[in-house]
Amino acid sequence: MDAPIPDKLYFKIGEVVALTGVKAHVLRYWESEFGSDFRPQKSRGRQRLYRKQDIELALRLKSLLHEQGYTIAGAKKLLRSCVTEKTGADSGTDAGSALRLLNELRNDLVRLRKTLER
Repeated sequence: MDAPIPDKLYFKIGEVVALTGVKAHVLRYWESEFGSDFRPQKSRGRQRLYRKQDIELALRLKSLLHEQGYTIAGAKKLLRSCVTEKTGADSGTDAGSALRLLNELRNDLVRLRKTLER
């Protein structure tokens, strides 16, 4: 990726297209194929709202599928194995990593609550 991802809470699909170089219909297709691994939140008006980690995953999927030649099934399998490693199901996870993950989740939930209160 050439440009860094801006420090924003949410991005609209057009912004994600510009940042990743992946067309909107491809992003929507990936949502249907990768399920909960790649599913942006939606506003009350049903507009897709992508987070920074969604964009990072889109860039990873683009690399796997378009540059490295993985199939959808192969990319799913690879992502599952990475999630297993990150959650420590097969290896020891240090408490600091788990705490950082929980803090990130908490911060996302607080931001979402503030957004919904507006």
